[in-house]
Amino acid sequence: MDPGDAVPLSTSFPLPFRVLLLIGLGILGWATNLHGLHLLGIDAGSALELSSGRTFLPTNSSSSRVSLSLRLSYMPVYRLFAGYATWCFAGWSFFRLATHSNTMLVDTFKYIPSLSSLGVLTTLICPFELCQKRERDMFLQSAARCLFSSTDSPVYFSDVVFADVFTSFAKVLGDVWLSLCMLLPGGSLVSPPHLDGLSQWILPTFMSLPYIIRFRQCLIEYQSPTNTSKRPLFNALKYASSFPVIFLSAAQRIVVLELAEVKGELVTREPWHGEHPLFRLWLLAAAVNSLYSFWWDLTNDWGLNLLKPRSAESRRPLVLPSLHSKTSSIAGSSDAHTVTQSSGHHVLGGAIQRHQSYPYGLRPVLLYPLLVYPLVMFFNLVLRMTWSIKLSSHLHSQSEGSVLMLWLEVAEVFRRWMWVFLRVEWEVAKNAQHKSQIMSIRTASEEVELMPSNRSDPMDDDYVLASEHSG
Repeated sequence: MDPGDAVPLSTSFPLPFRVLLLIGLGILGWATNLHGLHLLGIDAGSALELSSGRTFLPTNSSSSRVSLSLRLSYMPVYRLFAGYATWCFAGWSFFRLATHSNTMLVDTFKYIPSLSSLGVLTTLICPFELCQKRERDMFLQSAARCLFSSTDSPVYFSDVVFADVFTSFAKVLGDVWLSLCMLLPGGSLVSPPHLDGLSQWILPTFMSLPYIIRFRQCLIEYQSPTNTSKRPLFNALKYASSFPVIFLSAAQRIVVLELAEVKGELVTREPWHGEHPLFRLWLLAAAVNSLYSFWWDLTNDWGLNLLKPRSAESRRPLVLPSLHSKTSSIAGSSDAHTVTQSSGHHVLGGAIQRHQSYPYGLRPVLLYPLLVYPLVMFFNLVLRMTWSIKLSSHLHSQSEGSVLMLWLEVAEVFRRWMWVFLRVEWEVAKNAQHKSQIMSIRTASEEVELMPSNRSDPMDDDYVLASEHSG
């Protein structure tokens, strides 16, 4: 990539507007997540607790039907995105008209992105009934729960999704700090601020915040009295593995200074410093974090069997399994668990649950077309491997990489958008299976209670009394 590309981008599309763009993509992505789940017949309302009032997700508390609540929920988010996009596009258009792509005028009119950002922040905390106040309030409430909830409070699935989505915006949080430095007096939009001393650790601290939140949530789940599994602890280790990547990246300044004393100032423009042990340690931390996160996505967040130890049961791959039922939705239908005797499959809310055989590396319950799963796994692996680049402040703090970093951040939003679909699918499938198991237990218990008692049983009360009387 030509290093000169960074200057036109900083001139025509400064960092504060790039931050606003990524936030807007996040809002649009969430709206399409809710809309897509509804169109696919997946009742995400029960898993995400849309009508509980606890979640940041939009709700329709007056409706008793979860499917109706889900159908209504994505429309306010679309309207919120429309208003947000209109405001930000207007601010960027005024900025472009004022500067005419002249680098000398960019800092003169930097009050325009300042006003655009301030308008977004003011609207977010506005107490008046405008700009989808319910959705804004739900967002703020969920953020407050993630940040300030006590260790005795339960961790809801909706807050887990919120915090996981938040981790994909870790780089954006770092950009927020850099944008603030640029917009303050003495800062410049055409070049990143010079961070030295203690200030160089502020950026990685901001980027670590989403991982600290998820790390804390996992510890709360692990210490819960009802928890009997070590899974939350291993999940906490996954988020903890991000901290070495972030802070070792910030420490690469030490690497550059030490090598500059030997090789000269030209070494500061080189991205590779493999001869330094601190650089190799950062590479090791990045590889561990990426591979561990990828394994966790497939095995735990999505419930897929590809990277699980192979069981003794052999599974025969299926070519084109039927996956959908147009008339029912999982976890939202009263007949969510039925059995089709002719095919030998359990039909769970429109998805065919195979106990004997299913596509290799997947799982018995599949709610999406079969091709979706290998594609999502492939993109997730590729984008997970680039995730460490996005967490590395010593790379994206240089102006040369601004274009590349923007596309990597957009790609991460896209990866998280795909992740949400499979994460909600797996949660809904687990909930439906749990409900069906409870129903089976209740049915078995009722059958036992209605079963006529055996009078010849030596433990029968009447038999014991008769025996005692005859004795």
